[in-house]
Amino acid sequence: MWIYEPKDGENIIIAMFCSFFDSNFPNSLFLVATGWQVEVEPVVESYPGQTVNLRCHMALRAEGRGKDQHRCVSPKFDPNYPDSPVKGRVSFSPSPPNLDSPSIQISDVRMTDEGKYICEYATYPIGNDQGVTYLVMLAKPQNSASIVTVDAGTKPVVVARCESVDGRPAAQISWVTTANGNGTTVSKPGVDNTVTVTSEYRKVPTAADNGKDISCVVAHRTQTKPESFPMKLAVQYAPQVTIVGYDNNWYVGRTNVVLTCQATGNPVPLSVQWKTMSGEMPDTVQIRNNELKVLKVDEAVNTTFVCEVKNRIGTSRDQVTLTAKCGCLKMFSSVVYQCHNECCLLLFSVTLNILTTDPVSAPPQVVWIYEPKEGKRINIAMFHPKFEPIYPDSPVKGRVNFSPSPPNLASPSIQISDVKMTDEGKYICEFATYPVGNEQGVTSLVMLERALK
Repeated sequence: MWIYEPKDGENIIIAMFCSFFDSNFPNSLFLVATGWQVEVEPVVESYPGQTVNLRCHMALRAEGRGKDQHRCVSPKFDPNYPDSPVKGRVSFSPSPPNLDSPSIQISDVRMTDEGKYICEYATYPIGNDQGVTYLVMLAKPQNSASIVTVDAGTKPVVVARCESVDGRPAAQISWVTTANGNGTTVSKPGVDNTVTVTSEYRKVPTAADNGKDISCVVAHRTQTKPESFPMKLAVQYAPQVTIVGYDNNWYVGRTNVVLTCQATGNPVPLSVQWKTMSGEMPDTVQIRNNELKVLKVDEAVNTTFVCEVKNRIGTSRDQVTLTAKCGCLKMFSSVVYQCHNECCLLLFSVTLNILTTDPVSAPPQVVWIYEPKEGKRINIAMFHPKFEPIYPDSPVKGRVNFSPSPPNLASPSIQISDVKMTDEGKYICEFATYPVGNEQGVTSLVMLERALK
Protein backbone atom coordinates (compact mmCIF):
# COMPACT_ATOMS: atom_id res chain seq x y z
CA MET A 1 0.00 0.00 0.00
CA TRP A 2 0.96 3.65 -0.41
CA ILE A 3 0.47 6.05 2.51
CA TYR A 4 0.52 9.86 2.30
CA GLU A 5 1.83 11.76 5.32
CA PRO A 6 1.29 15.51 4.96
CA LYS A 7 3.41 17.99 6.90
CA ASP A 8 0.52 18.79 9.17
CA GLY A 9 -2.04 16.02 9.63
CA GLU A 10 -2.57 12.28 9.93
CA ASN A 11 -1.40 9.53 7.60
CA ILE A 12 -3.79 8.65 4.77
CA ILE A 13 -3.82 5.48 2.64
CA ILE A 14 -3.95 6.56 -0.98
CA ALA A 15 -3.41 3.30 -2.93
CA MET A 16 -3.65 -0.42 -2.13
CA PHE A 17 -2.89 -3.62 -3.99
CA CYS A 18 -3.54 -6.98 -2.27
CA SER A 19 -2.25 -10.52 -2.96
CA PHE A 20 -2.48 -13.80 -1.03
CA PHE A 21 -1.26 -17.41 -1.17
CA ASP A 22 -3.75 -20.10 -2.22
CA SER A 23 -2.59 -23.73 -1.84
CA ASN A 24 -5.14 -24.78 -4.45
CA PHE A 25 -3.03 -23.08 -7.08
CA PRO A 26 -0.34 -25.67 -7.92
CA ASN A 27 1.61 -23.16 -9.98
CA SER A 28 1.97 -20.67 -7.17
CA LEU A 29 5.49 -19.69 -6.30
CA PHE A 30 6.80 -20.18 -2.78
CA LEU A 31 9.84 -18.26 -1.57
CA VAL A 32 11.72 -18.57 1.65
CA ALA A 33 12.87 -15.00 2.22
CA THR A 34 15.50 -14.42 4.84
CA GLY A 35 15.59 -10.65 4.11
CA TRP A 36 14.16 -8.04 1.81
CA GLN A 37 14.41 -4.27 1.29
CA VAL A 38 11.95 -1.73 -0.08
CA GLU A 39 13.81 0.59 -2.44
CA VAL A 40 12.48 4.10 -3.20
CA GLU A 41 13.87 7.50 -4.20
CA PRO A 42 14.50 9.58 -1.06
CA VAL A 43 13.46 12.91 -2.63
CA VAL A 44 11.42 13.79 -5.70
CA GLU A 45 10.93 17.41 -6.84
CA SER A 46 8.08 18.69 -8.96
CA TYR A 47 6.31 21.86 -10.08
CA PRO A 48 2.55 22.44 -9.88
CA GLY A 49 0.62 20.93 -12.79
CA GLN A 50 3.16 18.25 -13.59
CA THR A 51 2.84 14.45 -13.33
CA VAL A 52 5.19 12.92 -10.80
CA ASN A 53 6.31 9.28 -10.58
CA LEU A 54 7.02 7.81 -7.15
CA ARG A 55 8.98 4.61 -7.67
CA CYS A 56 8.92 1.60 -5.33
CA HIS A 57 10.74 -1.73 -5.71
CA MET A 58 10.90 -4.84 -3.48
CA ALA A 59 14.30 -6.50 -3.59
CA LEU A 60 14.23 -10.13 -2.33
CA ARG A 61 16.99 -12.59 -1.60
CA ALA A 62 15.76 -16.25 -2.10
CA GLU A 63 17.74 -18.98 -0.38
CA GLY A 64 15.49 -22.03 -0.92
CA ARG A 65 12.12 -23.43 -1.92
CA GLY A 66 9.53 -25.49 -0.01
CA LYS A 67 5.86 -26.34 0.09
CA ASP A 68 5.18 -25.17 3.63
CA GLN A 69 6.71 -21.69 3.60
CA HIS A 70 3.76 -19.24 3.41
CA ARG A 71 5.43 -16.24 1.75
CA CYS A 72 3.63 -14.60 -1.08
CA VAL A 73 1.99 -14.11 -3.78
CA SER A 74 -0.74 -14.59 -6.24
CA PRO A 75 -2.51 -11.39 -7.35
CA LYS A 76 -6.16 -11.67 -6.48
CA PHE A 77 -7.74 -8.21 -6.15
CA ASP A 78 -7.84 -5.06 -8.26
CA PRO A 79 -6.06 -1.91 -7.05
CA ASN A 80 -7.98 0.19 -4.57
CA TYR A 81 -7.76 3.99 -4.18
CA PRO A 82 -9.42 5.17 -0.92
CA ASP A 83 -10.66 8.71 -0.42
CA SER A 84 -7.69 11.07 -0.11
CA PRO A 85 -6.48 14.49 -1.33
CA VAL A 86 -5.00 12.77 -4.42
CA LYS A 87 -7.93 10.49 -5.30
CA GLY A 88 -8.67 10.66 -9.01
CA ARG A 89 -5.10 11.80 -9.67
CA VAL A 90 -3.15 8.83 -8.29
CA SER A 91 -2.72 5.45 -9.99
CA PHE A 92 -0.31 2.50 -9.98
CA SER A 93 2.26 2.54 -12.75
CA PRO A 94 2.30 0.29 -14.64
CA SER A 95 -1.35 -0.68 -14.52
CA PRO A 96 -2.23 -3.32 -13.56
CA PRO A 97 0.56 -3.20 -10.98
CA ASN A 98 2.98 -5.92 -10.00
CA LEU A 99 4.38 -6.66 -6.57
CA ASP A 100 7.99 -6.36 -7.65
CA SER A 101 7.59 -2.69 -8.54
CA PRO A 102 4.30 -1.15 -7.33
CA SER A 103 5.17 2.43 -8.26
CA ILE A 104 2.54 5.15 -8.42
CA GLN A 105 2.10 8.34 -10.38
CA ILE A 106 0.23 11.50 -9.35
CA SER A 107 -1.01 13.78 -12.10
CA ASP A 108 -1.67 17.52 -11.92
CA VAL A 109 0.33 17.82 -8.69
CA ARG A 110 -0.45 20.69 -6.39
CA MET A 111 1.55 22.62 -3.84
CA THR A 112 -0.52 20.97 -1.10
CA ASP A 113 0.63 17.52 -2.28
CA GLU A 114 4.03 18.08 -0.67
CA GLY A 115 4.89 15.60 2.08
CA LYS A 116 6.04 12.03 2.73
CA TYR A 117 4.86 9.12 0.56
CA ILE A 118 5.38 5.68 2.15
CA CYS A 119 5.49 2.50 0.11
CA GLU A 120 4.72 -0.33 2.56
CA TYR A 121 4.76 -4.07 2.03
CA ALA A 122 2.71 -6.25 4.43
CA THR A 123 3.53 -10.02 4.45
CA TYR A 124 2.77 -12.99 6.61
CA PRO A 125 4.40 -14.18 8.76
CA ILE A 126 7.48 -12.00 8.15
CA GLY A 127 5.89 -8.60 8.89
CA ASN A 128 5.99 -5.15 7.24
CA ASP A 129 8.69 -3.17 5.50
CA GLN A 130 8.53 0.27 3.97
CA GLY A 131 10.39 2.95 2.07
CA VAL A 132 9.79 6.73 2.31
CA THR A 133 9.92 9.28 -0.52
CA TYR A 134 9.69 12.99 0.24
CA LEU A 135 7.84 14.94 -2.47
CA VAL A 136 9.15 18.49 -2.61
CA MET A 137 6.95 20.95 -4.45
CA LEU A 138 8.77 23.85 -6.08
CA ALA A 139 7.32 27.22 -7.04
CA LYS A 140 9.36 29.89 -8.78
CA PRO A 141 8.88 33.17 -6.92
CA GLN A 142 8.21 36.61 -8.35
CA ASN A 143 11.17 38.78 -7.29
CA SER A 144 11.28 42.57 -7.15
CA ALA A 145 13.18 45.40 -5.46
CA SER A 146 12.59 49.10 -4.92
CA ILE A 147 14.27 52.17 -3.48
CA VAL A 148 12.59 54.13 -0.70
CA THR A 149 13.17 57.87 -1.01
CA VAL A 150 14.00 59.33 2.41
CA ASP A 151 15.13 62.61 3.96
CA ALA A 152 18.55 62.90 5.55
CA GLY A 153 18.26 62.42 9.29
CA THR A 154 19.72 61.00 12.47
CA LYS A 155 17.71 57.78 12.91
CA PRO A 156 17.80 54.50 10.96
CA VAL A 157 15.02 54.20 8.36
CA VAL A 158 14.18 51.84 5.51
CA VAL A 159 16.04 52.98 2.38
CA ALA A 160 15.50 49.93 0.14
CA ARG A 161 13.11 46.99 0.01
CA CYS A 162 13.32 43.57 -1.69
CA GLU A 163 10.61 40.91 -2.03
CA SER A 164 10.35 37.32 -3.24
CA VAL A 165 6.66 36.43 -3.56
CA ASP A 166 4.99 32.98 -3.58
CA GLY A 167 8.09 30.82 -3.80
CA ARG A 168 8.65 27.29 -2.62
CA PRO A 169 10.90 26.75 -0.74
CA ALA A 170 11.61 30.16 0.81
CA ALA A 171 14.07 32.35 -1.10
CA GLN A 172 17.34 33.66 0.37
CA ILE A 173 17.82 37.47 0.16
CA SER A 174 21.10 39.34 0.68
CA TRP A 175 22.34 42.93 0.13
CA VAL A 176 25.48 44.25 -1.57
CA THR A 177 26.42 47.90 -0.92
CA THR A 178 29.11 50.20 0.47
CA ALA A 179 26.50 51.99 2.57
CA ASN A 180 26.76 51.36 6.28
CA GLY A 181 23.45 49.72 7.20
CA ASN A 182 21.73 46.41 7.94
CA GLY A 183 19.22 44.17 6.22
CA THR A 184 16.32 42.51 8.07
CA THR A 185 14.35 39.63 6.52
CA VAL A 186 10.92 38.19 7.40
CA SER A 187 8.89 35.33 5.87
CA LYS A 188 5.14 34.79 5.77
CA PRO A 189 2.88 32.13 4.24
CA GLY A 190 1.82 32.81 0.68
CA VAL A 191 -0.90 31.36 -1.49
CA ASP A 192 -1.16 27.61 -2.13
CA ASN A 193 1.45 26.56 0.42
CA THR A 194 4.11 29.01 -0.86
CA VAL A 195 6.28 31.45 1.10
CA THR A 196 6.76 35.19 0.63
CA VAL A 197 10.07 36.64 1.83
CA THR A 198 10.56 40.38 2.40
CA SER A 199 13.86 42.08 3.24
CA GLU A 200 14.36 45.74 4.19
CA TYR A 201 17.66 47.63 4.29
CA ARG A 202 17.91 50.20 7.07
CA LYS A 203 20.46 52.92 7.76
CA VAL A 204 20.87 56.48 9.03
CA PRO A 205 20.57 58.46 5.75
CA THR A 206 23.05 61.24 5.01
CA ALA A 207 23.59 63.53 2.04
CA ALA A 208 26.73 61.56 1.16
CA ASP A 209 24.61 58.40 0.73
CA ASN A 210 22.55 59.86 -2.10
CA GLY A 211 23.32 58.01 -5.32
CA LYS A 212 25.31 55.21 -3.68
CA ASP A 213 24.99 51.77 -5.29
CA ILE A 214 22.97 49.08 -3.56
CA SER A 215 21.89 45.69 -4.92
CA CYS A 216 19.36 43.14 -3.70
CA VAL A 217 20.36 39.54 -4.51
CA VAL A 218 17.70 36.78 -4.47
CA ALA A 219 18.74 33.11 -4.52
CA HIS A 220 16.20 30.32 -5.03
CA ARG A 221 16.30 26.61 -5.85
CA THR A 222 14.31 27.16 -9.05
CA GLN A 223 16.82 29.69 -10.42
CA THR A 224 19.99 28.73 -12.28
CA LYS A 225 21.76 31.67 -10.64
CA PRO A 226 20.89 34.38 -8.10
CA GLU A 227 18.87 37.30 -9.44
CA SER A 228 20.37 40.74 -8.77
CA PHE A 229 18.57 44.10 -8.67
CA PRO A 230 21.04 47.06 -8.90
CA MET A 231 19.71 50.35 -7.53
CA LYS A 232 20.91 53.71 -6.22
CA LEU A 233 20.01 55.17 -2.85
CA ALA A 234 17.76 58.25 -2.90
CA VAL A 235 18.37 60.58 0.03
CA GLN A 236 16.83 64.05 -0.02
CA TYR A 237 18.76 66.83 1.73
CA ALA A 238 18.91 70.61 2.02
CA PRO A 239 21.31 72.42 -0.37
CA GLN A 240 25.04 72.38 0.32
CA VAL A 241 26.39 75.77 -0.80
CA THR A 242 29.89 77.02 -1.66
CA ILE A 243 30.94 80.35 -3.20
CA VAL A 244 33.98 80.13 -5.46
CA GLY A 245 35.88 82.67 -7.57
CA TYR A 246 37.44 85.02 -5.01
CA ASP A 247 41.24 84.76 -5.13
CA ASN A 248 41.97 87.49 -2.54
CA ASN A 249 43.44 89.65 -5.31
CA TRP A 250 40.60 91.87 -6.40
CA TYR A 251 42.46 95.13 -6.94
CA VAL A 252 40.79 98.41 -7.78
CA GLY A 253 40.21 98.68 -11.51
CA ARG A 254 40.13 94.95 -12.14
CA THR A 255 37.25 94.11 -14.46
CA ASN A 256 34.81 91.29 -15.07
CA VAL A 257 35.50 89.20 -11.98
CA VAL A 258 32.93 86.56 -11.09
CA LEU A 259 31.66 84.81 -7.97
CA THR A 260 29.89 81.49 -8.59
CA CYS A 261 27.45 79.97 -6.12
CA GLN A 262 27.83 76.21 -6.35
CA ALA A 263 25.03 74.19 -4.77
CA THR A 264 24.08 70.54 -4.60
CA GLY A 265 20.85 69.19 -3.18
CA ASN A 266 18.13 66.60 -3.58
CA PRO A 267 15.72 67.62 -4.90
CA VAL A 268 17.54 70.03 -7.20
CA PRO A 269 17.62 73.56 -5.68
CA LEU A 270 14.71 75.68 -6.85
CA SER A 271 16.12 79.16 -6.28
CA VAL A 272 19.43 81.00 -5.84
CA GLN A 273 19.47 84.48 -4.31
CA TRP A 274 22.40 86.87 -3.90
CA LYS A 275 22.46 89.39 -1.03
CA THR A 276 24.91 91.59 0.84
CA MET A 277 25.24 91.86 4.59
CA SER A 278 24.80 95.62 4.26
CA GLY A 279 21.58 95.17 2.31
CA GLU A 280 22.76 97.22 -0.69
CA MET A 281 24.08 95.69 -3.91
CA PRO A 282 26.90 97.69 -5.57
CA ASP A 283 26.03 99.39 -8.87
CA THR A 284 28.88 97.62 -10.67
CA VAL A 285 27.42 94.17 -9.93
CA GLN A 286 25.44 92.07 -12.38
CA ILE A 287 23.62 88.91 -11.24
CA ARG A 288 22.61 86.06 -13.51
CA ASN A 289 21.32 82.90 -11.88
CA ASN A 290 24.13 81.54 -9.70
CA GLU A 291 26.79 84.01 -10.94
CA LEU A 292 27.60 87.42 -9.50
CA LYS A 293 29.75 89.49 -11.86
CA VAL A 294 31.61 92.64 -10.83
CA LEU A 295 32.11 94.76 -13.95
CA LYS A 296 34.79 96.91 -12.33
CA VAL A 297 36.25 96.57 -8.85
CA ASP A 298 35.95 99.68 -6.70
CA GLU A 299 35.53 100.56 -3.05
CA ALA A 300 31.84 99.60 -3.14
CA VAL A 301 32.67 95.89 -3.32
CA ASN A 302 34.24 96.01 0.16
CA THR A 303 31.32 94.03 1.56
CA THR A 304 30.14 90.53 2.38
CA PHE A 305 28.23 88.76 -0.37
CA VAL A 306 25.77 86.04 0.62
CA CYS A 307 24.40 83.29 -1.62
CA GLU A 308 21.16 81.70 -0.36
CA VAL A 309 19.81 78.51 -1.95
CA LYS A 310 16.46 76.80 -1.35
CA ASN A 311 14.84 73.47 -2.12
CA ARG A 312 11.88 71.56 -0.67
CA ILE A 313 13.96 70.26 2.25
CA GLY A 314 15.38 73.57 3.46
CA THR A 315 17.50 76.68 2.93
CA SER A 316 21.30 76.95 3.10
CA ARG A 317 23.79 79.75 2.49
CA ASP A 318 27.46 80.61 2.09
CA GLN A 319 29.18 83.98 2.26
CA VAL A 320 32.45 85.61 1.28
CA THR A 321 33.91 88.95 2.41
CA LEU A 322 35.71 90.91 -0.31
CA THR A 323 38.49 93.46 0.07
CA ALA A 324 39.25 95.75 -2.85
CA LYS A 325 42.95 96.53 -3.06
CA CYS A 326 44.71 99.47 -4.64
CA GLY A 327 46.31 97.82 -7.62
CA CYS A 328 48.31 98.24 -10.74
CA LEU A 329 48.41 96.00 -13.75
CA LYS A 330 51.27 93.58 -14.25
CA MET A 331 54.14 94.94 -16.23
CA PHE A 332 56.90 92.44 -17.01
CA SER A 333 56.95 89.80 -14.31
CA SER A 334 55.34 91.16 -11.16
CA VAL A 335 53.94 94.26 -9.50
CA VAL A 336 54.21 95.18 -5.84
CA TYR A 337 51.70 97.82 -4.75
CA GLN A 338 50.48 99.61 -1.68
CA CYS A 339 48.26 102.60 -0.88
CA HIS A 340 49.19 105.37 1.50
CA ASN A 341 46.82 108.31 1.86
CA GLU A 342 46.53 109.96 -1.57
CA CYS A 343 49.79 108.49 -2.85
CA CYS A 344 49.94 105.32 -4.89
CA LEU A 345 53.52 104.02 -4.81
CA LEU A 346 54.29 101.86 -7.82
CA LEU A 347 57.25 99.51 -7.44
CA PHE A 348 58.02 97.44 -10.51
CA SER A 349 60.26 94.41 -10.52
CA VAL A 350 61.53 94.12 -14.06
CA THR A 351 63.79 91.43 -15.50
CA LEU A 352 65.52 92.35 -18.75
CA ASN A 353 67.82 89.95 -20.57
CA ILE A 354 70.17 91.64 -23.04
CA LEU A 355 71.30 89.13 -25.63
CA THR A 356 74.49 90.51 -27.17
CA THR A 357 78.05 89.32 -27.53
CA ASP A 358 79.38 92.45 -29.10
CA PRO A 359 81.69 94.13 -26.53
CA VAL A 360 81.34 97.49 -28.23
CA SER A 361 77.50 97.42 -28.24
CA ALA A 362 76.02 100.48 -26.60
CA PRO A 363 74.47 99.87 -23.14
CA PRO A 364 70.67 100.15 -23.05
CA GLN A 365 68.75 103.21 -21.92
CA VAL A 366 65.31 103.35 -20.33
CA VAL A 367 62.52 105.82 -20.99
CA TRP A 368 59.26 106.23 -19.07
CA ILE A 369 56.41 107.52 -21.25
CA TYR A 370 53.06 108.85 -19.99
CA GLU A 371 50.00 108.28 -22.18
CA PRO A 372 46.92 110.08 -20.84
CA LYS A 373 43.41 108.89 -21.66
CA GLU A 374 43.09 111.80 -24.08
CA GLY A 375 46.24 113.29 -25.58
CA LYS A 376 49.67 112.46 -26.90
CA ARG A 377 52.43 110.43 -25.31
CA ILE A 378 54.91 112.40 -23.20
CA ASN A 379 58.40 111.37 -22.01
CA ILE A 380 58.51 111.84 -18.25
CA ALA A 381 61.79 110.17 -17.19
CA MET A 382 64.94 108.92 -18.98
CA PHE A 383 68.12 107.20 -17.85
CA HIS A 384 71.35 106.14 -19.55
CA PRO A 385 74.12 104.59 -17.46
CA LYS A 386 76.63 107.18 -18.77
CA PHE A 387 74.45 110.16 -17.88
CA GLU A 388 72.35 111.51 -15.06
CA PRO A 389 68.58 110.85 -15.03
CA ILE A 390 66.55 113.34 -17.04
CA TYR A 391 62.97 114.46 -16.26
CA PRO A 392 61.54 116.37 -19.26
CA ASP A 393 58.64 118.81 -18.97
CA SER A 394 55.47 116.87 -18.27
CA PRO A 395 52.36 116.98 -16.04
CA VAL A 396 54.27 114.98 -13.40
CA LYS A 397 57.58 116.93 -13.52
CA GLY A 398 58.72 117.67 -10.01
CA ARG A 399 56.68 114.75 -8.65
CA VAL A 400 58.33 111.90 -10.55
CA ASN A 401 61.73 110.37 -9.86
CA PHE A 402 63.49 107.03 -10.29
CA SER A 403 63.32 104.68 -7.29
CA PRO A 404 65.86 103.82 -6.09
CA SER A 405 67.99 106.85 -6.87
CA PRO A 406 70.39 106.72 -8.58
CA PRO A 407 68.54 104.16 -10.77
CA ASN A 408 69.87 100.91 -12.15
CA LEU A 409 68.98 99.17 -15.36
CA ALA A 410 67.94 95.99 -13.57
CA SER A 411 64.97 97.73 -11.91
CA PRO A 412 64.39 101.27 -13.18
CA SER A 413 61.14 101.83 -11.28
CA ILE A 414 59.66 105.28 -10.80
CA GLN A 415 57.75 106.93 -8.00
CA ILE A 416 55.09 109.63 -8.45
CA SER A 417 54.24 111.61 -5.33
CA ASP A 418 51.14 113.66 -4.58
CA VAL A 419 49.24 111.87 -7.37
CA LYS A 420 46.28 113.70 -8.89
CA MET A 421 43.13 112.53 -10.57
CA THR A 422 44.54 113.82 -13.85
CA ASP A 423 47.54 111.46 -13.53
CA GLU A 424 45.36 108.48 -14.48
CA GLY A 425 46.47 106.79 -17.68
CA LYS A 426 49.08 104.44 -19.11
CA TYR A 427 52.73 104.50 -18.04
CA ILE A 428 55.11 102.81 -20.46
CA CYS A 429 58.58 101.59 -19.43
CA GLU A 430 60.67 101.24 -22.60
CA PHE A 431 64.19 99.83 -22.94
CA ALA A 432 66.19 100.88 -26.03
CA THR A 433 69.23 98.81 -26.99
CA TYR A 434 71.49 98.45 -30.02
CA PRO A 435 71.38 96.32 -32.08
CA VAL A 436 68.62 94.32 -30.33
CA GLY A 437 65.91 97.01 -30.51
CA ASN A 438 63.24 98.18 -28.07
CA GLU A 439 61.21 96.36 -25.40
CA GLN A 440 58.44 97.83 -23.27
CA GLY A 441 55.83 97.13 -20.62
CA VAL A 442 52.62 99.03 -19.89
CA THR A 443 51.01 99.81 -16.51
CA SER A 444 47.59 101.48 -16.11
CA LEU A 445 47.32 103.82 -13.15
CA VAL A 446 43.72 103.90 -11.83
CA MET A 447 42.81 106.86 -9.63
CA LEU A 448 40.09 106.73 -6.96
CA GLU A 449 38.04 109.63 -5.72
CA ARG A 450 39.29 109.03 -2.19
CA ALA A 451 41.78 106.70 -0.55
CA LEU A 452 40.66 103.24 0.61
CA LYS A 453 40.49 102.78 4.38
